[in-house]
Amino acid sequence: MSALIATFFYVGRAPKAPGTFGSLAALPLAYLLHRFTGFPIFAAVTVLVFVIGWWATSVHTSGQDDHDPGEVVIDEVVGQWIALWPLSFGLWHAGVDPAIWPYPGWIAGFVFFRLFDIWKPWPISWADNKETAFGVMLDDVLAGIMAAICVALLAVYAHA
Repeated sequence: MSALIATFFYVGRAPKAPGTFGSLAALPLAYLLHRFTGFPIFAAVTVLVFVIGWWATSVHTSGQDDHDPGEVVIDEVVGQWIALWPLSFGLWHAGVDPAIWPYPGWIAGFVFFRLFDIWKPWPISWADNKETAFGVMLDDVLAGIMAAICVALLAVYAHA
């Protein structure tokens, strides 16, 4: 069960760029969560998946030398969803149908999250250096927060 969750239904076992595939796989589920439940439930599910992902990552990496193997992508899912929070909130608050696909905010959320997740500026690099399952999850949460700030700033610029 922990492998299924940690690899996000084995998406993390993609032969190349598993983090990018994990982030891409997170997008349709984020869309469905937002479309059918709205922002508050989407945000709550993100927090729940963080907790479950922390547990799954801890169990999956227990006894391994590598505390953050590439196949673990549940952290990318959580970070990607956080990057989309401003978009989800804005659409939900305005009562706009998220079916505007590919809405620029979805693309910006993906691009900014991948940028911060790969580049790892501080404090993402600080969290990435933690050799624990919590650190594995936290660096992507921070990348998601930084991406969310960029998405929100772009939205303000685009809609001002």
